Amino acid sequence: MPDTPPRPRPALTPRAQAEKQARTERAAAALRANLHKRKQQARARQDGQGDAAAPDGVDKPDAAG
Repeated sequence: MPDTPPRPRPALTPRAQAEKQARTERAAAALRANLHKRKQQARARQDGQGDAAAPDGVDKPDAAG
């Protein structure tokens, strides 16, 4: 088979690049916020402050049964 030259990859337009960058930044911000929230929840559990409700807002069952 004859070797064919590789086809050039399509380039993103400046607008598409900006949108891609904005999506990446939003995703990174969401991940940072989620990590911060989870760290706060873990600290609250360690301090005994998280006994009133589970992290998803559902009440925990009583220890008596």
